[in-house]
Amino acid sequence: MWDILKKMRRFDAYPKTLEDVRIQTYTGGAITIISIIIMNLLFWSEFLNYVTPDITEELFVDTSRSPKIQINLDFVIPKISCDFLALDAMDSSGEQHLEMDHNIYKRRLDLDGKPIADPDKVNITVSKNTTQSNNKTECGSCYGAADRCCNTCEDVKEAYREKKWALDNIESIEQCKNEKYSEKLKTAFLQGCQIYGSLIVNRVSGSFHIAPGESFSVSHLHVHDVQPFSSNDFNTSHRIRHLSFGDRIESHTHNPLKDLEVYANEGSTMFQYYIKIVPTAYIRKDGSIISSNQYSVTKHQKVVSMISGESGMPGIFFQYELSPLMVKYTEKERSFGHFITNLCAIIGGVYTVAGLLDTVVYYFVKMMQRNTSLGKFS
Repeated sequence: MWDILKKMRRFDAYPKTLEDVRIQTYTGGAITIISIIIMNLLFWSEFLNYVTPDITEELFVDTSRSPKIQINLDFVIPKISCDFLALDAMDSSGEQHLEMDHNIYKRRLDLDGKPIADPDKVNITVSKNTTQSNNKTECGSCYGAADRCCNTCEDVKEAYREKKWALDNIESIEQCKNEKYSEKLKTAFLQGCQIYGSLIVNRVSGSFHIAPGESFSVSHLHVHDVQPFSSNDFNTSHRIRHLSFGDRIESHTHNPLKDLEVYANEGSTMFQYYIKIVPTAYIRKDGSIISSNQYSVTKHQKVVSMISGESGMPGIFFQYELSPLMVKYTEKERSFGHFITNLCAIIGGVYTVAGLLDTVVYYFVKMMQRNTSLGKFS
């Protein structure tokens, strides 16, 4: 047994030197301390990389069956009151959603951007036609614009739109006296507005916009009534706090417009955003799936007025279309063996390089000392 142990010493790849023949230097100590620090930094870097899931990316044709897509938005328009802003959406299938704010909240802000009222969940239904009332004692006048009952302020406005008449003095209309229109006019440009929430729309290409004035349809055309103001009076500067499609994921590719601030140098400015949406599936380590969307965007703005000759209306317009391809990200745990291998490589590599550096420095210092001694001797 003893003979076998003696023979095993021949395989020792790490022969030890005697303590008496070891030479320890100040430079060697400094290099050793620096090497230990570097090893620790690289170890923690590798450890953090190990505990972070490995994410693989795949690209394939989108075959998802979801009929709807959710648009999450949070906009601040600091120069226009909420009473004169409308959010509308339309898709390429022809389905139009007027004042689609049953999931949208509006919050009044002062000119410094601070809230001055609680958010309101606005529900507005745009009437296309009014029904003749059987009780003639409750039939409100349309003031000559239509031969039917106009029992609400909106009914009167709709009748005037059909006739293409201008409604100059709205406060003279009995049905509109409770709307406090004069007070709204005073604060039109003395307040800002935050519009936030979510829209559920068809999963096809479409558009949505925020524009000043009340929205309605005339002869299948979507228009906004900005009376009694001019389009040039509206400053459509805005800040996009959030805009994403589907489940929210904190990523630049899922929300590239986050905290974007855009300023209009003059009134009646039209801002256009062209968005390309890429469906995205994120599969976590536990098997749960997050369905979201990444998107890229191209921005454009122009001044729309009779003087500039540009057609359109002031506001913030978004047009989006979906890519036929889908990106899938899958989280996977990293290999423990790979982690140990990298750890050994770090320790061995730093130790070897430090040893070579120490040898070079030691012999360089020794050579300099020898040359100095020879110079003094001569």
